[in-house]
Amino acid sequence: MVYHIVMWNFKEEVAGEDRPRIKKAMEVNLKSLVGKVPGLLSVDFVADPIPSSTHEVALVTTLEKEEDIKVYASHPEHVRVADTYVRPYTCNRACLDYKA
Repeated sequence: MVYHIVMWNFKEEVAGEDRPRIKKAMEVNLKSLVGKVPGLLSVDFVADPIPSSTHEVALVTTLEKEEDIKVYASHPEHVRVADTYVRPYTCNRACLDYKA
């Protein structure tokens, strides 16, 4: 099993009142990738981290094997979701991948 964790902050120009709607769209569309991307077993989305956190939202995915990270990253559905619901609004991306 491989875990792929990504965290982001919102760009400064993303208004505070728009963030709940954007978070929900990110969550729904990222979770929709399960069953579409080979090797992607689960997706969890963290929309409300505790105040000590350094990032505003996070994605925690589980994949079958290490090679599936590349498949996930380049899969057309993932690219579409990332380009539509994540990248336009976020910055300061941090990523951690590990095997368990």
